[in-house]
Amino acid sequence: MDMIAEKFDAIVIGAGMSGNAAAYTMASHGLKVLQFERGEYPGSKNVQGAIMYANMLEKIIPDFRDDAPLERHLVEQRLWVMDDTSHTGMHYRSEDFNEAKPNRYTIIRAQFDKWFSRKVRAAGATVLCETTVTELVRDAKDKVVGVRTDRAGGAIFADVVILAEGVSGLLGTRAGLREMPKPQSVALAVKEMHFLPEDVIEQRFGLKGGEGCVIEAVGTISRGMAGLGFLYTNKESISLGIGCLVSDFAATMQSPYALLDALKDHPSIRPLIAGSEVKEYAAHLIPEGGYKAIPQLFGDGWVVVGDAAQLNNAVHREGSNLAMTSGRIAAEAIVQVKRRNGPMTKQNLVLYKTMLNKSFVVKDLKKYKDMPALLHTNSRNFFTTYPQLMSQAAQNFMRVDGTPKIEKEKATAAAMIKARSRWGLVSDAVRLALAWR
Repeated sequence: MDMIAEKFDAIVIGAGMSGNAAAYTMASHGLKVLQFERGEYPGSKNVQGAIMYANMLEKIIPDFRDDAPLERHLVEQRLWVMDDTSHTGMHYRSEDFNEAKPNRYTIIRAQFDKWFSRKVRAAGATVLCETTVTELVRDAKDKVVGVRTDRAGGAIFADVVILAEGVSGLLGTRAGLREMPKPQSVALAVKEMHFLPEDVIEQRFGLKGGEGCVIEAVGTISRGMAGLGFLYTNKESISLGIGCLVSDFAATMQSPYALLDALKDHPSIRPLIAGSEVKEYAAHLIPEGGYKAIPQLFGDGWVVVGDAAQLNNAVHREGSNLAMTSGRIAAEAIVQVKRRNGPMTKQNLVLYKTMLNKSFVVKDLKKYKDMPALLHTNSRNFFTTYPQLMSQAAQNFMRVDGTPKIEKEKATAAAMIKARSRWGLVSDAVRLALAWR
C-alpha cells in the first residue's frame, strides 16, 4: 500500500481500548481507517491485568464472549482499609453475577488488546504497528489534515485524526492541543503478575469454575500518599499492584516498587500469593484528575479519546469502560458528520462532545469533580490517620480482655478527637459528603 498517495477517512493514533473502539466502530460503518501503534503489536506495552466491563464492549462487539480472551467473571468485590498489620473491610458477593452473560471480567491486556486489534482488522481497518506518529500535519487554515510518522515517506492524509495515545499524550501536547498533564492529576501504578495453579487460586478465594474476586485497598500501604492497592484474580495468575499520584512520589521520594514489595509482605496479602511465581511486572500512568482535568476534546480535524482525554473515574476505579465508550462515541459522531457530507471542522466535531456529555462518562466524572482535590489535599488523614483509627476501633470492639465496653468506647472516641479534633472530624465528614454528592 502506498500510504502517501492514499487518503483515509480517519487516522487513529494508538491501539489501546479507546483507539480500538474508535477504529472498529468507524471501519464497521464502512469508513477507510488507518490505525498506528507504537508497540510491536497491540497490547505489547500492557502486561498487566485489568477489569473489563461487559456492557460497554457489548455496544461495540455484541458477541465478544464467543472468542475474547477473558480470564474470570467477577462475583465478589472486597474493599479493604489497611494499617500495617491488619485490614478492616467489607465485601459484596452475589450468585446473581453467575449469570448467562456476566457483568465484569478480569482480563490480561496484552492478550485482550491483541484480540481487539484482530477484530479491528477484520472490520476493514489497516493497522500498522511499530510505527510512531511524530507530527500532526495542518493546512493553511490550521486544520489537522494528516500525520507524519517515523517511517520513510511523506505525510499521510485523512479527514480526521483520533488521538488515542494514552495519558502522556506527547503528540497532542507537542501540537499544542492540550497542556502536559499535571503531576497531581496522574498516578503511577506498578503491578506484578503472580502465577499460581488455577485450583489454588479458587481455593484461596473461595471461587469455582470461572468465578473471580477483586480486592481494592487503601490505607497506610501508600505511606501517606493518595493511593490505591489492588488484586485481581485471573485464571492462573494474580495481578497485584499499587498506584499513587506522581506529585506525591516526587514530594516524598518514595519508591513505587518499595511500596509494592511492602504490599506483598503485608500479613493480609502474603498468604494470598504464597508460593507464586512472578513472571511479569510493569509500570503504568493512570489519569486521576477527573472532570476538572479534561482537556479540549475536539478541534478542526481532530478529537481526543480515552486516557489522553483524562477520562478515568478514580472514585469507582473505572477506566477501560470510559475509554471504550469515548472511542465509540467519537467514532459515531464522525460517522454522522461523514454521512451528512460535512467537513471535519470544529463546528461539526462538537457533536462528539455533545454526545459524550449525555453519556455516563461525563455525568459520573462531573458528579465527583471535587473528589480528586479533596483526597490529594487531605491524603495523610484519609490514607493514614483514619485507617489507623478504624483498625484501632475494630480491635477495641473485638478484643475481650475484661475492660468495660463503655471505657473502650470512650477510648476510641478520645483517640479520634486527639488525632483530628472535633472540628477536624466534622470538617472532614462534611467535605467528603459534599465531594460525593
